[in-house]
Amino acid sequence: MTLLSAPEETTTAGRPTPGRLRVILMLEVYDGAQDRFLEAYELLRYQVSAVPGHISDQLCQSIDDPSRWLITSEWESAEPFLAWVDSPAHREMVKPMHGCVRDNRSLRYTVLRETHGTTATDTDAPPLRPGEHHPAVPGTPRPGPDGVVRHALSFTVKPGSEARAAELLAGYRSPQARVDDTTRLLRTSLFIRGNRIVRCVEVAGDLVAALRHVARQPEVRAVEEAINPYLEEDRDLDDPLSARDFFQRAALPAVHHHAALKTGQAGRHAYLYPVRPGAGAALAELLAEEDEHAAADPGGPLVRATVYRSGDLVVRLVDLLGDPADDPATALGLSGPRAAAVLGKLSEPAERTFDGLRRLLDACATTPVTDRTSAED
Repeated sequence: MTLLSAPEETTTAGRPTPGRLRVILMLEVYDGAQDRFLEAYELLRYQVSAVPGHISDQLCQSIDDPSRWLITSEWESAEPFLAWVDSPAHREMVKPMHGCVRDNRSLRYTVLRETHGTTATDTDAPPLRPGEHHPAVPGTPRPGPDGVVRHALSFTVKPGSEARAAELLAGYRSPQARVDDTTRLLRTSLFIRGNRIVRCVEVAGDLVAALRHVARQPEVRAVEEAINPYLEEDRDLDDPLSARDFFQRAALPAVHHHAALKTGQAGRHAYLYPVRPGAGAALAELLAEEDEHAAADPGGPLVRATVYRSGDLVVRLVDLLGDPADDPATALGLSGPRAAAVLGKLSEPAERTFDGLRRLLDACATTPVTDRTSAED
């Protein structure tokens, strides 16, 4: 089991890794909260045992530091664990532990080999090479070939509050670009469609250091506090566990990025795709192939394209020369040989005619709220 480790899913060229999953959760319990922690765990352990895919778990206490605890659990595979840990049911289950735990860290491992007595067995899971990830397990955000780390957050606001939320999110002063000697904030682009907000950030250097730097800015903190009443999911930024839970659920990692060597003033646009249930990963891969094709066209309008995905939430951020409506196929990632396959992954069918693609463009387009570079030192 785990407390606050909702997955940030990513897609790489890694091989599938079937096999059991071992989850290790390291906890630090507040002084005086041990009995409450044990009571919460006693209730939680039986609830978790009924989750499909769960095999077993153990609770351990450090013999060197009684405030440090370890929960290990075994699952049939990564998929049922990740489906559960990102569910509302999981968040309700672990609430009794929030007031007991000061800090926690979750680690996930595929079981490759094991030994019982004199009997040794191997699983069917091949070891990953450096740089690979299980298709459903989060990877650390890494810089692209241009040295830029790209990441996004997506969350929803209460219906009817969209205009006020957009106004608040657009109204803060840009933080200083320089975080430290190795990290700089580059750009933040924010969009809205319906009641869903998408915020894309670009950082040169350490993404975590940059996000912590931004969170410490009084202007940014004031905006985050002001928008709290409008969020569909409650959060308390003064509670580290609540804040971590919210931002992990909102994480929308970049899974592909393509850029072309083209000059000219490019406009930035974001498209939110109506994904057929369960088709998010396949759609992201297909869009990546389409963008690679479009970026190789020297006369095409595509300058840069980044695909973000978490589950079936797929957002594509593009920099285009000209009006997207003049070339809706390229704007949508439908100008190459996999266009038909992309359309097949959408829950809303569209015709591959110019007018049909224009209608799909309108259905996927988001409204820009702000697009800014960080202030220079």
